[in-house]
Amino acid sequence: MHRDGTLAAMSRGLVILIGGREATRGEPACLRRFVTECGGRRCRVAVIGVASEDPRAVRETYEPVFAELGAEVRFLMLPDRGSAFRPEAEAAVGEADGLFFAGGDQLRITSLLGGTPVARAVRRRWEEGAVLAGTSAGASAMSQTMIVGGEGDAPPTLNTIRMAPGLGILEGAVVDQHFAQRGRIGRLLSALAQNPDVLGIGLDEDTALAVGGDGVAEVVGTNTVTFLDAREASGSNASEARSSALALTDVRLHVLPGGYRFDLRSRRPLPPRDGEVGV
Repeated sequence: MHRDGTLAAMSRGLVILIGGREATRGEPACLRRFVTECGGRRCRVAVIGVASEDPRAVRETYEPVFAELGAEVRFLMLPDRGSAFRPEAEAAVGEADGLFFAGGDQLRITSLLGGTPVARAVRRRWEEGAVLAGTSAGASAMSQTMIVGGEGDAPPTLNTIRMAPGLGILEGAVVDQHFAQRGRIGRLLSALAQNPDVLGIGLDEDTALAVGGDGVAEVVGTNTVTFLDAREASGSNASEARSSALALTDVRLHVLPGGYRFDLRSRRPLPPRDGEVGV
């Protein structure tokens, strides 16, 4: 972060965060945006399915849609931590134009990849300009500290959520997914109560946030992205609210649909490019 607390400018590669259950038939807006940013037809995409315990389901979900979009796709399932030390896995990451983390359990991502050659290769390729994307658990794992559990429809308390270190790609923010569909505003507020300086990002299903290297993000898809900013919160009972209802006052909220943009550094919404609104 910068000294004033704003989100630091990111590296050259684009990061695309998807809220889960993205369309794979009809008009797959989120996945189409990913492939387009990777270079379009004949771009090389590596699907990293480490979050899932069902490799067949990952392949059956993404192989047809990426083929339809014209990408050359390679699946890296990495069933155990040892797999992330294999030279061929590291090489596959290094050859990719885009890296796509499928959904599942975000703790599998960090526990099986953390500190491995594959994890280092992912960051290296992103810093070199490759597109890095994640859906559902894959999106949550991008933040420095990630939400790993908690009831979405429970009243917010500090016991509402469990958190753990993430991949650290998106600094100064915490990401939640399936946001409106699973009523997760309470647990995102609980995360901000523990660290009001970070920006809360709630991704609806079939909706993505494409974050550029300049820190300006664009909403893509059929639903919305919610931004919660507690940096200027004037009051909180977080220090004594372990099991009681949470108080958090003067939290700023923005809800943006497809086409709208958000400056992660200034934490201010921006209008659509050229006045256009849509997916």
